[in-house]
Amino acid sequence: MIAATGLRWVLTVLFAVPALSALWRAATPGRADGGPGASGRVAHLLHAVMALAMVAMVWPWGMDVPARPQIILFTLAAGWYAGVALARPAPLSRARALSDALPHTVMMGAMAWMAAAMVSSASMPGHGGSHDMADMPGMDMSAGSGTATMTLTGTGPRLAAGLLAGVLLVLALWWLARGFDAAQRAVATGPRHPSPPAGRDAFDLGCHGAMALGMAVTFVLLL
Repeated sequence: MIAATGLRWVLTVLFAVPALSALWRAATPGRADGGPGASGRVAHLLHAVMALAMVAMVWPWGMDVPARPQIILFTLAAGWYAGVALARPAPLSRARALSDALPHTVMMGAMAWMAAAMVSSASMPGHGGSHDMADMPGMDMSAGSGTATMTLTGTGPRLAAGLLAGVLLVLALWWLARGFDAAQRAVATGPRHPSPPAGRDAFDLGCHGAMALGMAVTFVLLL
């Protein structure tokens, strides 16, 4: 989907780092050793899959990856985050749990929307898309610029992509700002002895911010 080779590599790195981090966190031992619980491992795995899917989307070979399984997976993932938040036990309030889950729900929903939008490439002449892809109006492969190989057509899809890009950019800035704050707390006890939990939180927030920023750029390129 990205025509500029340099931008492809920049976005690939931007998505690959969160993917590797999420896989590492999912493999971290149990809570007694500072690792996540069962729901935390699932969340990390979903983020890893999302990041790897975005890596595929920026390269031409990613158009051959079946879109229907991605749409189903990320739609279910969006619902999973909301369901886990509703089932979250005390002391965290249900409203707080839902507000914490909302950004992840939005990102998973955006992934499902983007996968559905890319389905239309199979119907464009001269492009051999996956046989699992079906036609979807609103995408034009011939109208791509020097940066992107495809653009959205129609007011509705373009407005949706612009709105998602704006929301993802806000999430990116929010996560990155929180990550900087967490990094400051990590060195509050001294630069030679940073707080491990705070340092881990800072890196996780930075990965979320990088992922959201890369997705925002990708949505902008579809306009």
